[in-house]
Amino acid sequence: RAWTQVPAEESVSAILRDRVDVGRESLGLVAGVLDGDRRSVFTHGQSGFENNRPLDADTVFEIGSITKVFTALLFADMVVRGEVSPDDPVSKFLPREAQVPDFYGNPIKLRDLATYTSGLPRMPSNFRPADKSNPYADYTVAQLYDFLSGYKLSFAPGTHYEYANLGFGLLGHALALRAGMSYEELVVSRICAPLGMESTRIALTPSMKERLARGHDAS
Repeated sequence: RAWTQVPAEESVSAILRDRVDVGRESLGLVAGVLDGDRRSVFTHGQSGFENNRPLDADTVFEIGSITKVFTALLFADMVVRGEVSPDDPVSKFLPREAQVPDFYGNPIKLRDLATYTSGLPRMPSNFRPADKSNPYADYTVAQLYDFLSGYKLSFAPGTHYEYANLGFGLLGHALALRAGMSYEELVVSRICAPLGMESTRIALTPSMKERLARGHDAS
């Protein structure tokens, strides 16, 4: 019997329509497709921001936990450059006041942080954001060190998997200290600048603010 392949453009557009119009997973989505040397951008829905700017390839989204991908890429890059080793204890790159817990002498290594096997919990117990819409804004390095100094590991690093924002945040912090620059400066210099990602930043420029898509929760 005859078989007809659906063009990629129609397939991608159908997925976006289904997620926005049917599944109501978002007000709007943007998808980029790379096919050899061909680059295509598909959009559906709205940005939801005050100016209701149409969605396009320059729309700025808050990526949330996908930031961990950038941290992992920095880690890999610094390993390749010989700046760190996967088996380095994270304490090697932190100041003395940061007393990182160990498990009967078994230290937390950088690879443990990157693989969610550090033994640290998902979030620190002293995490109490004043603004739940921007929860990490007021959590300080001093608070992080204070939590680490008082925490007792229940598992040996490298043996127990537990998704941990805390662990990846600690990894990014340690890498930035090793590089002698802020986390944002490290991301920009090692990832964004080489790849031409001019609209990927932590602190938004005026232009990025104008192109920002509004974030929404499930309700």
